[in-house]
Amino acid sequence: MPGHGGTAQDALAASVTRAASLQSYLTVRWLADPAFRADGYGLYAYFRWLDDQVDEHLPDEPARLAFVAQQRAVLAAAVDGRPGGVLRPEETLLVGLVDRDRARRPQRPAGGAPDDEGLLLCLRSMLDVMQVDAGRRGRAVDAATLDAYTQSLSVAVTEALHHCIGHGAGAPHGADRYVAVRGAHVAHMLRDLVEDVEAGYLNLPAQLVRHDARPSEWVHEPDVRAWVRDRVALARSCFAAGRRSFAAVESRRCRLAGHAYVARFEWVLDTIEREGFRLRPSYPERATWRGGVRIAVGTARSALGGSRNRAPAARQAVGA
Repeated sequence: MPGHGGTAQDALAASVTRAASLQSYLTVRWLADPAFRADGYGLYAYFRWLDDQVDEHLPDEPARLAFVAQQRAVLAAAVDGRPGGVLRPEETLLVGLVDRDRARRPQRPAGGAPDDEGLLLCLRSMLDVMQVDAGRRGRAVDAATLDAYTQSLSVAVTEALHHCIGHGAGAPHGADRYVAVRGAHVAHMLRDLVEDVEAGYLNLPAQLVRHDARPSEWVHEPDVRAWVRDRVALARSCFAAGRRSFAAVESRRCRLAGHAYVARFEWVLDTIEREGFRLRPSYPERATWRGGVRIAVGTARSALGGSRNRAPAARQAVGA
């Protein structure tokens, strides 16, 4: 499928990323490997489009599920090198990602490194996330489903990070590889919980959900606040393990990106804890200049804390 993923698609991906998230745009611009910068923008723009389609534009569950199935078919055709028919501009981003990945493979040593499959694992994991979102609006889901959902998202984000920043550099491949992003997703769901519940996404145990009042009216009840406190503790433990895992990552730029990601969501945890585990409908101050400074300070603290543990962690990883 030559011709997909060219300069027009790269420009589209960069412009979508910049418009949707300046922080993500600058992260890719400053930290991604030059050869993988287009992949960074392409991944963000394609995932943004997927999320918007499932959350906002498709009218009902059958349409959402059909859309995800169609994206799986586009990905499968791209992986097999088969013609994909008429594609939407956003789908050409997906095909371009796979085409570039295939073109790089002849340059890799026989057997390859585990990171060689990272892009496809990232794409398939994100479609798993969309599959859950497409079918769960308005219904409670069990803890196992939410855990699997968080794991899929953690794999997608982590593999995107390692694919684009410090590609091929040494990094852990054990259980802790995804733990930092898992903590970030727990924090993310807390940050957006009130808004999500109002939209029909029930990211908390069914026994805590009240259908006779708006979330902003029952979210401060003692049993909900106790659950929020436990989730904050879980996210913090994930971040602590994630920092130890970052210490074994060879790429300095990749370590910095990981610490910045943790700091972005640790700031949310600090705010929730400071407010007595009472969740708000929104946290707009995270996008302010002051919020940006706090995140930057948190990034520096996280990186400095991780650097003190880097040598022993790296030795342990080598000796494992």
